[in-house]
Formats: sequence, C-alpha cells, structure tokens
Amino acid sequence: MKAKHLRKLGILVSIGALSACSSSGPRVNELPSGVAKLAEKAYDGIADDLLTGGLGKTGIAAAAAPAFANPAAPTATELRRNAIYVNYRAVVDYTAAGGFGSLYGPNVDNAGAATAGEGKIAGSETIATLDDGTGAQNVTLMVQIPTTFDVNNACIIVGASSGSRGVYGAIGTAGEWGLKRGCAVAYTDKGSGNGIHDLMTDTVTLRDGTQASAAAAGNDAFFKANLSAAALAAFNAATPNRVAYKHAHSQQNPEKEWGKNTLAAARFAVYVLNEKYGDPISGSTQKTRKFDAGNTLIIASSISNGAGAAIAAAEQDEEGLIDGVAVTEPNVYAGNNAGLTIRQGAATVTNGGKHLLDYFTYANIYQPCAALSTNAGLSLNAAFWPAVFTTAAQNRCTALAAKGLVAGATATAQADDALAKMNAYGWQSETNFLQQSHFRFATNSIVVTYLNTYGKFSVTDNVCGYSFANTAPTGEVIAQVANTQKSLFATGNGVPPTGGVNVVYNESVGGARLDFLATSPSSATADFALDGALCARSLATGKDAVTGAALTGTLKAQSDRVLAGVNETALTGNLRGKPVIVVSGRSDTLIPVNHASRAYVGKNASVEGGNSKLRYIEVTNAQHFDTFLAFGALLGYDTRFVPLHPYLIRSLDAMYAHLKTGVPLPASQVVRTTPRATAATPLSL
Repeated sequence: MKAKHLRKLGILVSIGALSACSSSGPRVNELPSGVAKLAEKAYDGIADDLLTGGLGKTGIAAAAAPAFANPAAPTATELRRNAIYVNYRAVVDYTAAGGFGSLYGPNVDNAGAATAGEGKIAGSETIATLDDGTGAQNVTLMVQIPTTFDVNNACIIVGASSGSRGVYGAIGTAGEWGLKRGCAVAYTDKGSGNGIHDLMTDTVTLRDGTQASAAAAGNDAFFKANLSAAALAAFNAATPNRVAYKHAHSQQNPEKEWGKNTLAAARFAVYVLNEKYGDPISGSTQKTRKFDAGNTLIIASSISNGAGAAIAAAEQDEEGLIDGVAVTEPNVYAGNNAGLTIRQGAATVTNGGKHLLDYFTYANIYQPCAALSTNAGLSLNAAFWPAVFTTAAQNRCTALAAKGLVAGATATAQADDALAKMNAYGWQSETNFLQQSHFRFATNSIVVTYLNTYGKFSVTDNVCGYSFANTAPTGEVIAQVANTQKSLFATGNGVPPTGGVNVVYNESVGGARLDFLATSPSSATADFALDGALCARSLATGKDAVTGAALTGTLKAQSDRVLAGVNETALTGNLRGKPVIVVSGRSDTLIPVNHASRAYVGKNASVEGGNSKLRYIEVTNAQHFDTFLAFGALLGYDTRFVPLHPYLIRSLDAMYAHLKTGVPLPASQVVRTTPRATAATPLSL
C-alpha cells in the first residue's frame, strides 16, 4: 500500500513540477473543472441522516414510504427522504427472512453483527453538477462525509448509481458499506438519472427533485428535451401527452462517459474533503490540499450499470485515483473479443460477449414465447400477468412461426424452440424460470431506452414507433397524473415503465397503445408489439430481423447511429494492473454472465495476461434483482435464489483488507449456494 501511494505521489509531484515547482506556497484546493458546487447540508443522525434519510432500519423496512404533507407540492427534503427509501429497497432484499437487518442493512456493523440500533449516520452531504455549461449533461455528483471520518485514515468509496437511477441509486450498496466504514462516499448518477420532461405541460424536474416550467428552470433543469418551441408544439399536436426521459432522450449517450463521471465523483470527493479539513490559507478564502490520491484510499464499487461505470473508470484512470474495484453483476461490453472461448464444464458457449442492445433485442423477440415453454413456465401471479398477457404470448409464438423465426406446428413446440434459441444465444439454463418475469418488468423498457440513447435520438423521432406516456387500463394514452408526476424524483427509476409512465407502441392497429396491449400491423393480433420488437432488432444488428437482408434508407441510417453509439461504450479490458473483484450470479438473466462478466474476464486475460489482478467470483442460485426476492410467492424468486448483496459486502471487505494490509485477494472461484427451503426460513451464511 505504501509503495503504491508513493508511486501515486510521484505522479502528482511530477505533474505539479510543470506548473508550480517554483512556488513555495501551499497547494491550493480547487474545484475540479466543469463542476459547479450547489449545496451542502449537515445531518444530525437523529432526525435525519446520510444513510436512511432519517428513517432508520425500521423505516427502510416499512411497507410504504412516508406520505408527503402536500402531495401536490412535496418538498425537496421529503423527496430526498423518499428517494433514499425507494432506492435502498430497489437493490436489496428488504425482508427480515432474506437477511435485511441480520446479514446486511443499516444496523449491521462492519464485523457483520446485527445491532439493536437503527443505523442512522450523521455527517455532511454536498451536491454538485458536472456540465459543459450548456445544461445538456448536468451529471449529478454527491459526497457524503460521516462524522466518523478519520483524517488520519482517509478513505473514499465511489458509487455510481445502478440502472438509470438518480444520485441516491447506490445508497444501499456502496453507500451503506462506505459510510459504516467511516469513509466518505462519492456518488454520481452517471448523467443518466431520473429526469423527466412532460412535453404537454412543458414541465421539468429540477436537480433537487421539485418541478418547474422548462422556461423557468433554464440550465437548472435536471433534464429537458432539446426542442424548439415550434418543434415541441408540432410534436404535441401529432402525439399528445408524451414525455421524454433523460437516459433515453438526452442525445448524449451518457454511457460513453460513465467511467469519466465516476472519476469526476472521486475528484469532487477529494475537493470536498479538503474544503472540510484543509488548513485555511492566510489572506485567502481557500484551503490547502490536505488529501490527494496519494494519501487517500479510493475504492470504486457498485452494482449493474454502476459496476460497469466503476470498471470503465479503472480503465480510464490515467491519474492513479482509484486503488481498487469491487463490484457485482457489472453491465460491461468487452468490444471485439475475437478468439474468446467460454466453457462451463464440458460445454462450450457458442454465443458470448454480445453488447447489451444485441442480446436485449434478441430477448425482446423470443422471451414472451419462450416463457410458455414447459422448461420455463408462466409462474407470475395474476397481479403481474393477467390472462390477456398469456394470450399475447401465444399470439407472439404464432406470429414468429408465421415469419419463420421459430419452428414447430404447435404452441408448445414453438415455445420450446424459442427457449432453445435463448439458451443457444448465451442465456444459461439456470435462467429459464426467470424469462417471463424479466420480459414483464425489464426487457422492453431496456430496449426502447438504449435504442434511443445509443442512437442519440430526439424524443420526436419515435424510433421504431415507440414513445413514453401514461396509459389507461385498456392501454390508450392519457395525460400525466399531476401528483404522481410530482413525486417521480423519489419514486421513478429513470427507465419507463416507472411511476405511471409506460412504453407505448404508436403504430398499434387502432391507435397508440401500451406496448403490452398493442396489436401489430403485420400479424393483426395483440402480440406484445412484435413489429416494434423486430424493428429494434434490425437497428441493433444492421440487418432485417426477418429476412436477414442489409438495411437501406432510413432504417440503415438509424442503425448506423445506434451501432456507432454502441461502439462508444466498448471497454478495452486494460485495468492498468489495479486489483479488481467482480462478482456475478450465474442465473443473471438481465446481464447474462456469458455476455458480460465472463466475456470481460476473458478480454482482460488477453490484454493483461499474468499481470492481471482481476478476480472473478460466480455465485450459483443468484440473479440480478435482489429486490425481487422480497416479493415472495408473487414472483417465486425467494425459494429459488439467494441475494447477491452479501457477496458485494464480502468483496469490499476483501478489497479493503488487501489495500490496507496486503491480505491476498481471494482466488477466482464458483461459490455454490443453497436457497431457502421455504419463504419463512431465515437466510443464513
């Protein structure tokens, strides 16, 4: 550790020598370029706190978030509190039987022992924005410093949000571990956070979660669509009551910057620490640089998209900011991985290392039909999967067969063939049970969001006939519900369907409908908008999804944009010799291990070879959504899978011990687990 920090200090000194060697004065703490400091607030750890928004362990585990005093005008404080509640529960199993409060949670100490306390943590929270001055990016950065921070043992945990969540998206993962350890925690929403623009009312979300008109907000809008007044009016006239979302419609392809945003959060955290603990400079309002990358332990950590951002940051870290990385289920695309072979036991994976939009658009075609296979099964409660969805899935099988995309003379044979295609395309057989629920809750939303973001499309493009809007129970587009919209900063996840906003297929026979209730023109049946799914697949591959012919005209131009955006997100596999622990669940259906973790491990091995310090840990009976375990019999996850979160905690413990005292990293391995026998059986390690 000491040698590494001396090396990093050497880098800093050599850089400083070019600009400040002749000066005998102290190093001055300066706000990083592009960062505008917004607000700092202290939390007493009693009425309110950093980790739980004042709710404590009991409040986070409560069945519902606290009500707003005035639902028509929730305050920034109320929105922050509820955002913490929602984001915490969105990434962990929040039930006692699932381990919350005993294996992990605010009240569980660093040694893994459950305490009788509520786990509230006092300290300061500073929020800023990273932008180029136009307001188009407005990446949120946040630094939390607990009162237990030790200036003589300085550490920073950097946690980018998972998914498209707002800046509190990593509060229950990297945030929980770092704050309890006494480290400062640096967060970022990666520029793809939960920002909505209601185009009909021209209302946007401000950076504190409250709302205002786009004109009044100006560059302070968390996000607003880049439309002239005339273009906005024309779009509203043609397609009324639609909304734009930041991740989908910012036209920035923020994923290409996720690593840079993570590094920016680390730099901002160093700045905030120096503002708080640096010595005043005589005759100036500035402070000295007491902390830097050379004397501060910095670990990047998160899950899913945030994990991918941490890995990207390690690759792009030319300054030596990050000491190590510990992540779970990373969304990573290893780019060109020629020669990669993935084997599990005696079986060879024939399709691995695809980019996210490739395998998601494939799933979006076959998944609903595959869910009818007896090897997968319709297992969702009717609350999530009414009979009309089963009919639509059967119609999907029939339509696929008519287009020559599945084989079989019966619905059963067609469903079995669809599932076999999924398995052949990289999904483990362990994921078969999960195909229905992932189609129900994730696949279509990911396809529409990432199709738009990679192509940097405007909301007015309605790519492949898709848009976002609130819908009636029968599927028709309706206006936004005002009070629901007011709370979206707290309740939304940044990717519709969320907070009442759904995915709409504009080209449905009879007019625009919720995509799950839409009728495709080519089949004349309600088949989950197959025509839209085929269009998306075509744009993701550059070939017609039915005939295999090369695209031409508008579709070719759109596909070129999409694939260019995909290439901007490809990683190199070069981790610069940094120690990295990657943990994934073998049953991950959202980010399949064959396309992400395993492929990246292979790429890293080919690039760094024997110099690699990457360790890969794969956990059996673990999948992507820990929070789905909490739904019990409604989803059926709880007795089939174990939470992955405890393994993130252990990977962080291992990385911290390695960097602090030189404890060897754990070996790459498969961790074989046993799920609970019944839902009532408490989980144990």
